Formats: sequence, C-alpha cells, structure tokens
Amino acid sequence: MRPTTLLRLALAGTRTDTARVVLTALSALLATLAGLAALTVLAIEKPAGDAWEQSEQYRNALLREPGLRGGTAFALLMLMVPVLALAGQCARLGAPARDRRLAAIRLAGATPGQVTRLVVLETGVAALLGTLVGLGVYLVGRDLLHRPDAQARLALPTDVLPSTGALAGVVLGLPVVAALATALMLRTVTTSPLGVSRKAARERGPGPWAGLLIGFGVVSFALIRPVVYRVADGQMAGRLVPLLFAVGALAAMIGVVIGTGWLSYHCGRLLRRHARRPAALLAAGRLMADPWAGSRTFAALLAALIFGAGAAAQRAYFATKDQIEREQSRLAGADGAANPFYLSTMDLVDGAIAVAILIATGGLIVALVEGIVARRRAYAALVATGVPRATLGRSVAWQALVPAVPAILLALTVGTLLGRGLVADVSEGGGSTLICEAPAALCEDPATRDQYSRIVYYPAVQRAVPVPLEHLAWLGAGALAAVLVTVGVGLLFLRASTALDELRTT
Repeated sequence: MRPTTLLRLALAGTRTDTARVVLTALSALLATLAGLAALTVLAIEKPAGDAWEQSEQYRNALLREPGLRGGTAFALLMLMVPVLALAGQCARLGAPARDRRLAAIRLAGATPGQVTRLVVLETGVAALLGTLVGLGVYLVGRDLLHRPDAQARLALPTDVLPSTGALAGVVLGLPVVAALATALMLRTVTTSPLGVSRKAARERGPGPWAGLLIGFGVVSFALIRPVVYRVADGQMAGRLVPLLFAVGALAAMIGVVIGTGWLSYHCGRLLRRHARRPAALLAAGRLMADPWAGSRTFAALLAALIFGAGAAAQRAYFATKDQIEREQSRLAGADGAANPFYLSTMDLVDGAIAVAILIATGGLIVALVEGIVARRRAYAALVATGVPRATLGRSVAWQALVPAVPAILLALTVGTLLGRGLVADVSEGGGSTLICEAPAALCEDPATRDQYSRIVYYPAVQRAVPVPLEHLAWLGAGALAAVLVTVGVGLLFLRASTALDELRTT
C-alpha cells in the first residue's frame, strides 16, 4: 500500500471519524501550548551575579526568582496530564464504526499490519496537525502579548524563546508519543474481514495491589524532608529529592487510577447484593463486567484532584506560616503585615487546577457519550423488551456516580497525604529585637535612644498544619459537579441511542 493511499484512508471516514480527528488535534494543541509555556519559563537566562540574582524585567516573582521557575514549569507540565488523558478518550470515540471500517479494508485485501499502520497514522497525523497549530498560536500569542509596562517590565516571558531543538521536540515528539501509544493499545487487537476482536476481558475482579503503589508514593514524599535535612552531601540530596518527588507522585497517581478499577468492581458487587431496583442492578452488572472503565474514564479527573489536594496542603502550610510570622511581628512591635507572595502564588496554582478539572470534564463527557453510543444496540434491545428509557437513564447515572464518589475521596485523601508528607508542621525559631518607644527624633538620637528602648523576646513556635477540610470539600464538590454535568450530557445522547432503528445497525 502506497503512503499516499495509506494517508487518504487514514483521513477518510464518517462525521464521527472527523470529530475524533478534530478532538485529537485540539488535545494535541492544548498539550503543545502547555509544553511550550513550560519550556519558555525554563529558557529564561539567569542574570550575571550570585545565585540569588533576579531577572528584574518581569513583574511576577515566579519569573523573577530563579529558584521558583522550576516549580512554575512543573505546574505547567502537570496541565498536560488531563490534556493527554482527554486525547486518549477522544481516540476511542466512534470505535465500533471504525472497527467495521477496518474490517471492510481487510476484506478488500489489506494485511493486518497495514490496518494497524492505518490507525497509528490517523492518530499521528491528527496530533501533528494539532501541534503545528499549537506552535503557530504560541508564536502569534508571543508577539501579541509582548507589552512592557512603564517600567519596561513584562507580565510574561515573551522576550525569550526555547531552542529550536526544544520546539521541534514538542511539536514532533507529541505525535510520535501518540502514535506509539496507539500501537501499544492495539497490541491485543486482531482485525479480520469478519470484524475486530480483542482479548477476552478478565473474569475475576482486579486485586488490591494498587494500594502498594499508593503506599510507595506516600512514603517517598515522607522521605523528602529527612533527605533534605539529614543528608550531608548537598549534591546527593539535590539528586534524591527530585527523584523521590517524581517517582512518588507518579506511583501515587497510577495507584489511585488503577485502584478505581478495584473500587468499581467491589462497588458493583455491593450494589448487586443490596440493590432491589432494575436501574441499580443493571449498573451493578456493568460495573462488574468492565471495572476498568472507571479507571479509564476518571483518570484525568483523579490526577487533577491529587494535585489539587496536595496544593491545598501547601496552601495550609503557607497560611499557618504567615500567621505565625504576623504574630511574632506584632510581639516585636511591628505592624504584623502579611506577606502575600506565597498565598497569591497558590491562587495561580488553584487556577491551573481549575483549568485541569475543566479539561478533565471534557474527557468525562467524551468517554460517557462514547460508551453510550458503543452500546446503543444493547440499549435498544432492552427498550424493545420493555425496559423504560428512564430506567436506562438512572442506570447510566448509577454507573457513573457509584465508582466516582469513592474514587474522588481516595484521590483527595492521597493528595492530602502527599502534601502533608512534605509539610506537616511549621517551626519558627525564637529571637529578640530592640524596640524604641518614642518619637523618631528621640529614637534616632544616640543620647536619648537607650532610655526609651527595650528588648522584646519572642519564643520559638512549632505548630501543626491543619488539614484544609474546606478547600478539600470545594474540590470534591467541583469534581462531583463535573460528574453530574457529564451524566446530564450523556442522558441527552441516550434517547437517540435507544431508538429501535439501532437494532438494524450493522
């Protein structure tokens, strides 16, 4: 098969296939923007001077201070997680129709390898279109947002540009990763002229071994503080801390996502044992038949919640630290004004988390609609046998909410444990200060300053960081609202997917 023919077949299809290509390209565009933004922050050159020399051409301290740029870039990269998960959900859109199209191509004489290359090329081309458009948006936006203020300071690092190799790595690397991931997912798929078959689903439920990954992630974060304070070799600590942070966060996220499959299966068992209504029994059977559907569906949302709960623990730490500093400042006779830098920085982090949850909601909608459309013949058969559509609607709601609630609680708990592993308490050393209780003229005169001055001692303080229950409640409520919105959108597609004409669909 010639490359031009392969490309033409990859871009052919129905409106559903076009929607899948467009959504995949959009996901690649968003991931490209996040990756290029992170690389731009890392491309800021350190000015000449000592290690603490700041880049004064920026207004935001996150860009001015060299020590804060790594965390800023990491937060931007974390936005790629829900975007890539959205891309994975979009790749499954219209899967039954695509399977029939691939079977027809096999019937026309294509080999299994050519069919696999066809699917991989479709994903790669769609991702490449998205990354190229993302690069164009990045370059145009860089010129449009380059607006220095009266002090010649910039709001964004529009005066720097990542290297050509870094730009090419993002623009070309993301499509390659998408194509490789597609090839990996197709390793258990066999395409024949009679259709597409996959390995049979496992008959027993998933094991609880995901808890080992979660425990490993929590322990890794708990070891970061001892490594920082007790490892004498600074270079060794500098290598261990990022490794513990990255490996621990990845292990915890994978554990929560995989653990959702275990939760789905056992929630289905409990629901089947105790439920008495048809909708709940239908949902229980579906949860037990495919427990991994919850892991696939909620992966991006759970990752955003873990990151959000960890950020809430960090905010609680900064708030406690700021409160102690203001108390000691008032004891020293100062005004006790708060330092808003860290808390305002956490506001930016919360904004990034809100964007991640919004993107994850889009992935939830795509996944739920895809599941309803893929099972439309089964739903139509149930309607034909007398099952009311309202019962099917309640079944879809049960199927989405039953695993979502414990999974959300698990993600918030794990994220909080990770955050508290880094900052469980705040310690401020005691000290003393000299206070002059007189007008400025008397305090500035050496002859009279001593008789109006006194030494104020303030004690050392160690205070436990409170659990941010209110912040966690808002995160949980937002995630649950996202699931409810997803269910509402899915129910709009349910009526069309339960038409009796679907029984004639091949």
